[in-house]
Amino acid sequence: MFLKLWEEHPGTIVGLISGLFVGFIFLFVGFWKTIIFLGFVGMGLYIGKKIDAREDLHDVLAEILPEKFLK
Repeated sequence: MFLKLWEEHPGTIVGLISGLFVGFIFLFVGFWKTIIFLGFVGMGLYIGKKIDAREDLHDVLAEILPEKFLK
C-alpha cells in the first residue's frame, strides 16, 4: 500500500515528512535555531546540487564566500 501511495504522491509524502521534521525542531529548540538550521540545510543542498552538476568546488565557494576567504 505504501509503495502505491509513494508512486502516486512522492512530493506530498516528502513534504509531509519534511514539515513534521521542521515542526518538531521548532517545538523543541525554538524559532531562530530552526531558521538557522534550515539555512544550513539550504546551503548544503545548494552546494550539493552544484557538485552533482560537476561544477568546480572552488568556483562554487567563490560564489558564496567573500574573496578574502579563498586566498
